[in-house]
Amino acid sequence: MTTEKRTSCLRLGCLAILAFALSACSSTVVGPGGKISKVKYYHLMPFFTPQTTNTTILFERQHFIYGAVTKKEIVDRFGHYYAFFWKANDRTGPLTVRFEYQQAQSGLAKHVQELVVDDVRRSNVSKFQVVGPEYQKSGRVIAWRVSILRGKEELVSQQSALWN
Repeated sequence: MTTEKRTSCLRLGCLAILAFALSACSSTVVGPGGKISKVKYYHLMPFFTPQTTNTTILFERQHFIYGAVTKKEIVDRFGHYYAFFWKANDRTGPLTVRFEYQQAQSGLAKHVQELVVDDVRRSNVSKFQVVGPEYQKSGRVIAWRVSILRGKEELVSQQSALWN
């Protein structure tokens, strides 16, 4: 087999793996009352700067550190950032977006953050962050679950692979 054919086969194989990986990441979760179309996640790790020339990767880090001047302000920005893109079939009344998560150093304790959305639109984005003293004390997020609720009724939910 010539070098040119090997390179061609390698490129084709890498392209197939990339297509499979991207299709696995782009799954939309549909529930009885809505859907979660995308989960965007970023981990701003302490004392780690990506060694790359790709400006988009470097921009994301700078985006989350922007405005922090002192060392304490920068350290308080370290942690996990989540953005959940979702839609509700019935947009009346307030909805609650509940973000539950477990951290590495807090054992089996589940932490909860909630956001009440009064003005439900056709497409919505809810953002959560686990940063500052909470991240420094309990460590990285190892599992999470997000739910869209109307009162006590769950419209749709999505979870990470390690959520139990």
